[in-house]
Amino acid sequence: MLALELILENKKLNSDMVQREEALMKSRELLFTEVGIDGVGNGLKLHHQRLAEIFDSTIRSEHERAANRPIYLVGESFGASLALVVAAQNPDIDLVLILANPATSFSKSLLQNVGPLSDMIHKHLHAGLHNAMSSIPESILWKLKMIHEMQNYLNSHLHSVKAQTLILNSGKDMLLSSITEGEKLCSMLQRCGVRSFIGNGDPLFLDDTFDLVAAIKCTSYYRRGASIDYISDFLPPTPSEFKAVYEPFRWMDVAFNPVMLSTMDDGKIIQGLAGIPSEGPVLLVGNHMILGMDVVPLLSRFWFDHNIKLRGLGHPSLFQRLKDGMLPDLSLLDVTRVLGGVPVSATNFYRLFSIKSHVLLFPGGAREAFHRKGEEYKLIWPAEPEFVRMAARFGATIIPFGGLLLDSDEQMKIPALKDFIEGLNNETVRLRSDFEGEIGKQRIHYPVLLPKLPGRVYFLFGKPISTQGREDILKNKDKAREMYLDIQNEIEKCIAFLKEKRENDPYRNLLARLAYQGCNGSHSEVPTFDI
Repeated sequence: MLALELILENKKLNSDMVQREEALMKSRELLFTEVGIDGVGNGLKLHHQRLAEIFDSTIRSEHERAANRPIYLVGESFGASLALVVAAQNPDIDLVLILANPATSFSKSLLQNVGPLSDMIHKHLHAGLHNAMSSIPESILWKLKMIHEMQNYLNSHLHSVKAQTLILNSGKDMLLSSITEGEKLCSMLQRCGVRSFIGNGDPLFLDDTFDLVAAIKCTSYYRRGASIDYISDFLPPTPSEFKAVYEPFRWMDVAFNPVMLSTMDDGKIIQGLAGIPSEGPVLLVGNHMILGMDVVPLLSRFWFDHNIKLRGLGHPSLFQRLKDGMLPDLSLLDVTRVLGGVPVSATNFYRLFSIKSHVLLFPGGAREAFHRKGEEYKLIWPAEPEFVRMAARFGATIIPFGGLLLDSDEQMKIPALKDFIEGLNNETVRLRSDFEGEIGKQRIHYPVLLPKLPGRVYFLFGKPISTQGREDILKNKDKAREMYLDIQNEIEKCIAFLKEKRENDPYRNLLARLAYQGCNGSHSEVPTFDI
């Protein structure tokens, strides 16, 4: 078996990872690498230090020591095919395969033409070449023979692979059609995902712009147990990881230039987020703006402008696709997962509060994010105060907030879009399907045609509401509902305040903001209305 044993020292973690060191030392996963046709595995050397941060990479011969933990097999090209062979032979072991440009389409490559020549070359090796020279062709022929045998084995045993598999395509595989083959291979495996890195080179692991650890984290393939736990398995992003996932959304800073306002305990509204408690548990509750485009500005400002690790509760479709179709590729949603997003559920809600997190919640969910014409700032919430009692159980501070962004349209009236929208809804999980009224519909409207856009996005975080010592909310449903209505009322006041004030913002228009930054520097903070 061609396997390269990674012997990595546990090095000091970067300063932004110190908090997770203890957890990693207690539960580290086994990682093996399968080398490619070169038999060396140089590609993984670029990733050793980063891999050491999350994996215990010393190979163990005893599976019993890792019975409750996954074992990772990482391979590129023919090493990826070898990893599949190992997985096919060990269907009862919990394996996670990370395969870059797998060479399972060897029969379609130019290398297949070398095989038939092997016998002829072998006959002439000892007749015309020195022993030292002949050893090189013999090594090549041995490898080609191994590849043929491996291919034949996989053709009849691929169905035996039960391992969770991630296929990484570079788009520039020198020998094989990696993207086409990756998609085909994924369709034949039971638990498989594909991620393409079109701009990266081949071999993928030798491309110094490719970050293997970030790829594993972005795709939610890092786990410590039998299945991923979005709370205990979460590793905060490094600055480079944040930069990579945030880059596609950087245009929002230019187009919308978010204004963040918060309210102090005495009711004074200030610019910035100083009104948000730095210690949790804290629950931020607000109206969901169209397409959920409010999420990225919120998360980025909290995480890296104010060092508040805001954990968003999101729709399950942000984390897993139940089937292929018209929903956006999961890679477009990496920023949500990398910044600590968690599938919305009562259990996850409870666990986040138990570790004193700052939690972001939009009670209106998908129905509110994909609102119809005339519903731009309407709160479409469930009747029951689900989150209020949960907050009171942990004495959490609730921060109601309102935001203004874009409007939408009644697209179901457009015949050309109706089938498209129906397809989107058929692909998503329907949350709260047992609820009556609008909140139970949770339908998605995909705004292909957008009406006029406001020039800026605004957020106002209202006065903090403490639930500390409010046992009456836990025992009395009427008290809980009273606070629930107070929170909605506060959010509506925040929205009304912003709608009025933004009319007096001299830099609401994009051109005005660009002109200001042109005179004061591209990174200068653009003023807004007087508070």
